[in-house]
Amino acid sequence: MLTRVGADRPYAGSRPLTVAELDLDPPGEGELLVKVEAAGVCHSDLSVVDGNRVRPVPMALGHEAAGTVVQTGPGVTGIAVGDHVVLVFVPACGLCVHCGAGAPALCARGAATNGAGTLLRGARRLRWDGAEVHHHLGVSAFSEYAVVDRASAVVIDEDVPWEIAALFGCALLTGVGAVRHTVTVQPGDAVAVFGLGGVGLSAVMGAALAGAYPLIGVDPVASKRELARSLGATHVVAPGEEWPVERVEYAVEAVGSAPVLAAAYAATARGGTTVAVGLPHPDAELRLPALSLVAEARTLVGSYMGSAAPQRDIPRLVGLWRAGRLPVQALHTATVELDDINAAMDALADGSAVRQVIRP
Repeated sequence: MLTRVGADRPYAGSRPLTVAELDLDPPGEGELLVKVEAAGVCHSDLSVVDGNRVRPVPMALGHEAAGTVVQTGPGVTGIAVGDHVVLVFVPACGLCVHCGAGAPALCARGAATNGAGTLLRGARRLRWDGAEVHHHLGVSAFSEYAVVDRASAVVIDEDVPWEIAALFGCALLTGVGAVRHTVTVQPGDAVAVFGLGGVGLSAVMGAALAGAYPLIGVDPVASKRELARSLGATHVVAPGEEWPVERVEYAVEAVGSAPVLAAAYAATARGGTTVAVGLPHPDAELRLPALSLVAEARTLVGSYMGSAAPQRDIPRLVGLWRAGRLPVQALHTATVELDDINAAMDALADGSAVRQVIRP
């Protein structure tokens, strides 16, 4: 549980995250009780800890996870006790304009409740010493059990290992979706991915699957560049190094940094598209040569949750993994204990880890 924002690093010393026993209400109308089997440690969690993503506290963090349904609330359909599920971080209402248009990642109700720290129907099911604790993105998966809305859960096959299943809820959905749904990379398109964390490496996998060439991975960490190469990148460079091509058709920014986004835009060719995936600080501003948008017919587009429809896309991604076409297991850096969550945040912040997975 996060009780304060902006603690000094290393977090293993300042310990902004506390492992505590909370009271958990049973699932209400349209909700599920899930035994969390695995939860990935993602930059979206770190960005709440360091204050780059403003959320109310106290908050139970964790949003990329998989688990087993142990109880269903009234009115739940299409899911049963014992089902294995991947949890997703935008609980789509299915009724708003965006959901009706086939864009559940932009669900207005889901965004509002995520910002408020509640579940989709407005409730908080967590309590600490009698006071309510906020939910993180409708999931709060750094825990043994979580109550989530039915819309936050996607049923998967029972033979998918938990450490792999968890990663489909954010890294794969966001990264692969950015090159598959936000834009549609075609064979032979030149693609560059800036930032080779879990999401960026997933974008590399998606672009490789689409037949991108050249496919360039950009990151200051040598081990991540080599991992990108093993996942299909044809070229890897550190920031500032010489490029194999002058510009690319598609540049994906997966860092959450305005300067890196500007660099990605500068690397995009005439008529090309820059895809912003990372989440910068809300005060960050971006300066671009405005004329290039028109005179070079350039496009700058945001991609949230990979413009995906989780109920449709997660089973498809699992199928691609099963077929050996998405080597998701390569993202798994280590399995860690819940008690080591602060140290795990340090490893994420210093770039030494891609995806650590907590097994509560």
